[in-house]
Amino acid sequence: MSNESLPRGPESGLAGSARGRVRLARGVSPWLAPTAAAAAATAVLTRRSPRWALAAAPLAALTGGMLWFFRDPERTLGEGRLISPADGVVQSIDPWPDGRTRVAIFMSPLNVHVNRAPAAGTVTAVEHVPGGFVPAFNKDSDKNERVVWHFDTALGDIEMVQIAGAVARRIVPYLFAGAKVVQGERVGLIRFGSRVDVYLPEGIRPAVTVGTRTVAGVTRLDHI
Repeated sequence: MSNESLPRGPESGLAGSARGRVRLARGVSPWLAPTAAAAAATAVLTRRSPRWALAAAPLAALTGGMLWFFRDPERTLGEGRLISPADGVVQSIDPWPDGRTRVAIFMSPLNVHVNRAPAAGTVTAVEHVPGGFVPAFNKDSDKNERVVWHFDTALGDIEMVQIAGAVARRIVPYLFAGAKVVQGERVGLIRFGSRVDVYLPEGIRPAVTVGTRTVAGVTRLDHI
């Protein structure tokens, strides 16, 4: 499937006429709604008593911070057989015993935390694996809570792993096994700092290096 044939618009998460538009990520209501409601309520109460400002100010700041954290901008699809599923920095690139190469992308709290499909295909598995919550940059984060994805693509099976961090306590998949995806489509959200791993199939060299900053749906992962 060529990039030119892919749909462009909010359903696929790829920009067309909506370029530059930013929306909120799906799955944020349980976090954002109570905070925003409390900020609005204390702002109203401040009119009755200035003392409520002690609560209203931090709640308003927290609401603003959450709106920034849960932003979900439209993207123009990058070129490549495999593209980055996450905004962040390449933390490590490791050869795997089965011939694949693992590219680990660390996502700080400042990054967009909506993840995207690295290639077009069919979701064959979405598995939640319980685990710990050590910082995502720690080598022991491989044992953290995670969601393991498998995509059947033109390159074969592509594995992607969403890993929760010390703050991220909830991974929200948007799709399930059997779903068809286009490259760059939104597939899930990790709330707060975390990591996403992609396993490049045997024979495919990475186009990124450790320290490369990636943009979900844009940065090419496979070497030409």
